[in-house]
Amino acid sequence: MTHFMIAGGGIAGLTAALALHRVGYERITVVESAREILPVGAGLNIMPNAVRELDGLGLLPELERRCLPTRELRYYHSSGGLVSREPRGRGAGYHWPQLSIARGELQAVLADAVRERLGPGALVGGVRVTAVEQPESGRPRVRIEHRDGTRRGSASLGPDVLIGADGIRSTVRGCLHPEEGEPPWNGVLVWRGTSRVPAASIGTFMFIAGDDARKAVVYPMTEVDPVTDTVLVNWALAMPAALADGPAADPRGAYRGDWNRPVPVERFRHHYRGWEFDGVSVEEVLGHAVGAYEYPMVDREPLPRWSYGRTTLIGDAAHAMYPIGSNGATQSVIDALALAHALSQHADPADALTAYDADRRPAMTALQRANRELGPEVVINLAHQRAPGGFTDIDDVVPAEERAEIAAKYARAGAFDPATVNQGSPYAPTP
Repeated sequence: MTHFMIAGGGIAGLTAALALHRVGYERITVVESAREILPVGAGLNIMPNAVRELDGLGLLPELERRCLPTRELRYYHSSGGLVSREPRGRGAGYHWPQLSIARGELQAVLADAVRERLGPGALVGGVRVTAVEQPESGRPRVRIEHRDGTRRGSASLGPDVLIGADGIRSTVRGCLHPEEGEPPWNGVLVWRGTSRVPAASIGTFMFIAGDDARKAVVYPMTEVDPVTDTVLVNWALAMPAALADGPAADPRGAYRGDWNRPVPVERFRHHYRGWEFDGVSVEEVLGHAVGAYEYPMVDREPLPRWSYGRTTLIGDAAHAMYPIGSNGATQSVIDALALAHALSQHADPADALTAYDADRRPAMTALQRANRELGPEVVINLAHQRAPGGFTDIDDVVPAEERAEIAAKYARAGAFDPATVNQGSPYAPTP
């Protein structure tokens, strides 16, 4: 019986475990370096193509109970002018919703499902992969370090298939590509967090606002709490480190790719003073923050291959990209389903991983590059470049046809345009 080891208990790794179980595999072990999977991190926007796959895993009802469907996306110029607005999810013609959800909630739903379907021993905390050897044929050799709080030690294991889902600083990727260095930084700092905001102070829409330097992303993730009359709101802000307060030096070491480095909100709140968009004040949202984190905006260079023998990569370990277009977690989910499907179609695991690589890697390479060009958010930059002081009519600045083509081109690159998504999953199990 084939034994799968998945390095990393994040969204990619947990979804992969569920997808493998759905196609008939039973011996699956997810090892996670954290001793417990805790509700850390801020929010996520999950696009309909990934929601379609999560629905196929039977998770949509529980996810909808914990989140808010994203119904509208708006782009604004920093002066307050509306650049564009578009319906999202079912309102845009998809058969599935787009979901705004706290990362911890999504991870909890996935982890609970893994334990329920595969048994409590399938998800092992306090264990991290420290080294991998993948011969040209045969099983990988995986070195692990055990840190469960009661003992420390290491061991060498030989799973039939190793799946590296261990994030942007992936050990598995580093062993397959030892020449690769630190994740490249584009000089921009990102601050993110969540806030409990009075319901009257937050809109029902998601918005992305800014100019050619600063950006703000804000969206609600829950219905109104009837007791506190508040809404849980996700926010993310970005600006060049050279314009921010504090050192602008290139951050190195573990800081690159560390999404959970806490900082005080006052470090950056004043940079967004006066930013208000259809009644939603960014500064007020930040004033209700329940936590704030800082990290440099980094990604990974596209790889010439993800799969080597019986070892492969998924999620950020394979294609970490700039946080543009809600595609980080979304594409991790798609990876997981694509990988399980390939394994169900090939008797030889190595052949399956090669097929998965050929299916997913070219599209993700294109998406990584599109995100470096700001994806659909480029409309904000165009508006600022052509009318830095603001505008009366956006059609005089960035015509509707140009805006529509920018959005459509990006949707096609990620295969999440309505026509493609509504055809159904290409990774559904065959009878």
